[in-house]
Amino acid sequence: MGAPGSHRNIRPTALPPPAASMPATPLAHLAQPALLAAFALVAFAASWPARAQAPLPTVAKVDLERYLGRWYELARLPNRFQAQCTGNVVATYSPLSANAVKVVNSCRTASGEDDVANGVARVRDLTTNAKLEVRFLPLALAWLPFAWGDYWILDLAPDYSHALVGTPSREYLWVLSREPTMEDARLRTLLERARALGFDDTKVVRTPQNLR
Repeated sequence: MGAPGSHRNIRPTALPPPAASMPATPLAHLAQPALLAAFALVAFAASWPARAQAPLPTVAKVDLERYLGRWYELARLPNRFQAQCTGNVVATYSPLSANAVKVVNSCRTASGEDDVANGVARVRDLTTNAKLEVRFLPLALAWLPFAWGDYWILDLAPDYSHALVGTPSREYLWVLSREPTMEDARLRTLLERARALGFDDTKVVRTPQNLR
């Protein structure tokens, strides 16, 4: 919700994310006021209506139970709330209820420390389970309109081995994988899919994994 979520996103952190985004994919100690403000800013930016964007299609159906577990962020569009992450971005999703997921996003910082953020993802489209929202702000602030960030699953392997997570604004994008590596050809295919959906794939950056 990655990621992402760090993952707006299941920081694709990163259920990024993982935006989502759940993805895919998005991190630090939420008790710090400065970080709370940063998360609020990110959530607000991701929730701002897209300007003259075509509707963003998602996958037809997501089995949330199969989607749970660990996702590695392999690539993303740069964003402020992951600026401190130099690599090892991982999103882990676990069940909270039938339509809600616990999100734990982590990454390695330049200082060599692990940065961790805990959040919640909720399903917004019960027909497909492909549109979720992720929150990293405290529960007391969950009522704020900018507390939740979009986490849309745009592409998903039949065996749930990789996922493409993004937001309808096209400002956030994560490539998530069950493994810390991916064949270049497969990654290129996913980025081509993202470009076809209106994302600027020229700005995508690779996410190093297995940093020590």
